[in-house]
Amino acid sequence: MKQRKSGGRTLLWSVLMSSPGPLILGVGLIFGRSSTQIADFVRRSSELLAIIMSFAVFRLTTKDGYTDTAKKEKLERLTNIFVGAMMCLGGGIMLVLAFASEEGEKGNVIPGLCIAVLGVVANTVFWRRYTALNKKEPNSILAVQARLYRAKSLVDACVTLALGSVAVFPGSEFSAWLDMIGSAVVAVYLIWCGIKTVWEKTGKK
Repeated sequence: MKQRKSGGRTLLWSVLMSSPGPLILGVGLIFGRSSTQIADFVRRSSELLAIIMSFAVFRLTTKDGYTDTAKKEKLERLTNIFVGAMMCLGGGIMLVLAFASEEGEKGNVIPGLCIAVLGVVANTVFWRRYTALNKKEPNSILAVQARLYRAKSLVDACVTLALGSVAVFPGSEFSAWLDMIGSAVVAVYLIWCGIKTVWEKTGKK
Protein backbone atom coordinates (compact mmCIF):
# COMPACT_ATOMS: atom_id res chain seq x y z
CA MET A 1 0.00 0.00 0.00
CA LYS A 2 2.76 2.44 0.97
CA GLN A 3 4.66 1.66 -2.23
CA ARG A 4 1.53 2.23 -4.34
CA LYS A 5 1.00 5.61 -2.72
CA SER A 6 4.64 6.53 -3.28
CA GLY A 7 4.39 5.54 -6.93
CA GLY A 8 1.19 7.53 -7.38
CA ARG A 9 2.69 10.62 -5.75
CA THR A 10 5.84 10.36 -7.87
CA LEU A 11 3.77 10.11 -11.06
CA LEU A 12 1.67 13.10 -9.96
CA TRP A 13 4.82 15.15 -9.35
CA SER A 14 6.07 14.05 -12.77
CA VAL A 15 2.91 15.45 -14.38
CA LEU A 16 3.07 18.71 -12.41
CA MET A 17 6.75 19.32 -13.09
CA SER A 18 6.54 18.35 -16.78
CA SER A 19 3.52 20.57 -17.51
CA PRO A 20 5.26 24.00 -17.56
CA GLY A 21 8.00 22.86 -19.96
CA PRO A 22 5.98 22.80 -23.22
CA LEU A 23 4.28 26.11 -22.32
CA ILE A 24 7.55 27.93 -21.59
CA LEU A 25 9.23 26.49 -24.68
CA GLY A 26 6.20 27.37 -26.80
CA VAL A 27 6.47 31.00 -25.71
CA GLY A 28 10.24 30.86 -26.20
CA LEU A 29 9.77 29.79 -29.83
CA ILE A 30 8.30 33.23 -30.54
CA PHE A 31 11.78 34.64 -29.99
CA GLY A 32 14.05 31.74 -31.02
CA ARG A 33 14.19 29.37 -33.98
CA SER A 34 16.81 26.81 -32.95
CA SER A 35 16.00 23.39 -34.40
CA THR A 36 16.99 21.84 -31.08
CA GLN A 37 14.58 24.14 -29.23
CA ILE A 38 11.72 23.37 -31.64
CA ALA A 39 12.46 19.65 -31.38
CA ASP A 40 12.60 19.87 -27.59
CA PHE A 41 9.15 21.50 -27.54
CA VAL A 42 7.72 18.63 -29.61
CA ARG A 43 9.45 16.04 -27.44
CA ARG A 44 8.26 17.49 -24.13
CA SER A 45 4.68 17.84 -25.37
CA SER A 46 4.46 14.20 -26.46
CA GLU A 47 6.15 12.98 -23.28
CA LEU A 48 3.70 14.97 -21.14
CA LEU A 49 0.77 13.16 -22.77
CA ALA A 50 2.45 9.82 -22.07
CA ILE A 51 3.12 10.70 -18.41
CA ILE A 52 -0.48 11.85 -17.87
CA MET A 53 -1.79 8.58 -19.30
CA SER A 54 0.63 6.56 -17.14
CA PHE A 55 -0.50 8.43 -14.03
CA ALA A 56 -4.20 7.83 -14.77
CA VAL A 57 -3.76 4.10 -15.44
CA PHE A 58 -1.47 3.59 -12.43
CA ARG A 59 -4.02 5.22 -10.12
CA LEU A 60 -6.82 3.09 -11.61
CA THR A 61 -5.03 -0.26 -11.48
CA THR A 62 -3.53 0.12 -7.99
CA LYS A 63 -6.56 1.41 -6.11
CA ASP A 64 -8.11 -0.75 -3.38
CA GLY A 65 -10.67 -3.23 -4.64
CA TYR A 66 -9.30 -3.45 -8.18
CA THR A 67 -9.05 -7.21 -8.76
CA ASP A 68 -9.31 -7.65 -12.54
CA THR A 69 -5.75 -8.86 -13.13
CA ALA A 70 -6.22 -9.51 -16.84
CA LYS A 71 -7.61 -6.02 -17.46
CA LYS A 72 -4.87 -4.51 -15.29
CA GLU A 73 -2.14 -6.18 -17.34
CA LYS A 74 -3.80 -5.13 -20.60
CA LEU A 75 -4.13 -1.49 -19.50
CA GLU A 76 -0.51 -1.40 -18.31
CA ARG A 77 0.70 -2.95 -21.57
CA LEU A 78 -1.28 -0.50 -23.70
CA THR A 79 -0.10 2.45 -21.59
CA ASN A 80 3.53 1.45 -21.91
CA ILE A 81 3.14 0.91 -25.66
CA PHE A 82 1.69 4.43 -25.83
CA VAL A 83 4.68 5.80 -23.91
CA GLY A 84 7.03 4.05 -26.34
CA ALA A 85 5.03 5.33 -29.32
CA MET A 86 5.21 8.92 -28.01
CA MET A 87 8.97 8.58 -27.66
CA CYS A 88 9.18 7.39 -31.28
CA LEU A 89 6.87 10.17 -32.46
CA GLY A 90 8.83 12.86 -30.66
CA GLY A 91 12.12 11.46 -31.94
CA GLY A 92 10.84 11.17 -35.51
CA ILE A 93 9.62 14.77 -35.65
CA MET A 94 12.88 15.94 -34.08
CA LEU A 95 14.89 14.11 -36.73
CA VAL A 96 12.92 15.77 -39.54
CA LEU A 97 13.29 19.21 -37.96
CA ALA A 98 17.02 18.70 -37.42
CA PHE A 99 17.70 18.38 -41.14
CA ALA A 100 14.86 20.52 -42.52
CA SER A 101 15.48 23.68 -40.49
CA GLU A 102 16.94 26.67 -42.28
CA GLU A 103 20.35 28.08 -41.44
CA GLY A 104 20.77 31.57 -40.05
CA GLU A 105 20.18 33.51 -36.85
CA LYS A 106 18.52 31.30 -34.24
CA GLY A 107 17.25 34.10 -32.00
CA ASN A 108 16.88 33.82 -28.23
CA VAL A 109 17.37 30.24 -27.02
CA ILE A 110 17.70 31.12 -23.31
CA PRO A 111 14.19 29.83 -22.34
CA GLY A 112 14.94 26.46 -23.89
CA LEU A 113 18.41 26.38 -22.34
CA CYS A 114 17.05 27.11 -18.85
CA ILE A 115 14.41 24.39 -19.18
CA ALA A 116 17.03 21.91 -20.38
CA VAL A 117 19.39 22.63 -17.46
CA LEU A 118 16.56 22.25 -14.94
CA GLY A 119 15.46 19.12 -16.80
CA VAL A 120 18.84 17.44 -16.34
CA VAL A 121 18.50 17.81 -12.56
CA ALA A 122 14.79 17.01 -12.20
CA ASN A 123 14.76 14.09 -14.66
CA THR A 124 17.79 12.49 -13.02
CA VAL A 125 16.00 12.65 -9.65
CA PHE A 126 12.84 11.07 -11.15
CA TRP A 127 14.90 8.42 -12.96
CA ARG A 128 16.51 7.33 -9.68
CA ARG A 129 13.18 7.53 -7.85
CA TYR A 130 11.29 5.35 -10.34
CA THR A 131 14.15 2.85 -10.43
CA ALA A 132 14.13 2.55 -6.63
CA LEU A 133 10.32 2.20 -6.46
CA ASN A 134 10.30 -0.49 -9.14
CA LYS A 135 13.01 -2.46 -7.35
CA LYS A 136 11.03 -2.46 -4.09
CA GLU A 137 7.71 -3.36 -5.70
CA PRO A 138 7.97 -4.22 -9.43
CA ASN A 139 5.39 -2.51 -11.62
CA SER A 140 5.58 -2.30 -15.41
CA ILE A 141 4.44 1.32 -15.54
CA LEU A 142 7.08 2.41 -13.03
CA ALA A 143 9.72 0.40 -14.91
CA VAL A 144 8.91 2.14 -18.20
CA GLN A 145 8.82 5.53 -16.46
CA ALA A 146 12.34 4.82 -15.16
CA ARG A 147 13.44 4.18 -18.75
CA LEU A 148 11.63 7.29 -19.98
CA TYR A 149 13.27 9.51 -17.37
CA ARG A 150 16.68 8.01 -18.01
CA ALA A 151 16.21 8.98 -21.65
CA LYS A 152 14.89 12.42 -20.65
CA SER A 153 17.89 13.15 -18.42
CA LEU A 154 20.40 12.14 -21.10
CA VAL A 155 18.48 14.00 -23.79
CA ASP A 156 18.35 17.18 -21.69
CA ALA A 157 22.11 17.00 -21.21
CA CYS A 158 22.50 16.88 -24.99
CA VAL A 159 19.99 19.72 -25.48
CA THR A 160 21.85 21.82 -22.88
CA LEU A 161 25.09 21.38 -24.82
CA ALA A 162 23.49 22.24 -28.17
CA LEU A 163 21.55 25.29 -26.97
CA GLY A 164 24.48 26.42 -24.85
CA SER A 165 26.64 26.56 -27.98
CA VAL A 166 23.97 28.60 -29.79
CA ALA A 167 23.77 31.04 -26.86
CA VAL A 168 27.55 31.42 -26.53
CA PHE A 169 28.36 31.43 -30.27
CA PRO A 170 25.22 32.85 -31.93
CA GLY A 171 25.22 32.67 -35.71
CA SER A 172 28.45 30.67 -35.92
CA GLU A 173 28.88 27.63 -38.15
CA PHE A 174 30.03 25.63 -35.14
CA SER A 175 26.85 26.29 -33.16
CA ALA A 176 24.69 25.60 -36.24
CA TRP A 177 26.29 22.19 -36.74
CA LEU A 178 26.15 21.34 -33.04
CA ASP A 179 22.50 22.43 -32.94
CA MET A 180 21.66 20.10 -35.83
CA ILE A 181 23.76 17.23 -34.52
CA GLY A 182 22.28 17.71 -31.03
CA SER A 183 18.75 17.36 -32.42
CA ALA A 184 19.71 14.29 -34.45
CA VAL A 185 21.38 12.52 -31.52
CA VAL A 186 18.41 13.26 -29.26
CA ALA A 187 16.01 12.00 -31.92
CA VAL A 188 17.83 8.74 -32.60
CA TYR A 189 18.15 7.96 -28.89
CA LEU A 190 14.45 8.62 -28.26
CA ILE A 191 13.42 6.49 -31.22
CA TRP A 192 15.65 3.65 -30.02
CA CYS A 193 14.17 3.79 -26.50
CA GLY A 194 10.64 3.98 -27.90
CA ILE A 195 11.10 1.02 -30.24
CA LYS A 196 12.63 -1.03 -27.43
CA THR A 197 9.66 -0.27 -25.15
CA VAL A 198 7.03 -1.10 -27.80
CA TRP A 199 8.93 -4.24 -28.85
CA GLU A 200 8.99 -5.54 -25.28
CA LYS A 201 5.36 -4.72 -24.51
CA THR A 202 4.01 -6.36 -27.67
CA GLY A 203 5.59 -9.63 -26.59
CA LYS A 204 8.53 -9.56 -28.99
CA LYS A 205 11.81 -10.74 -27.43
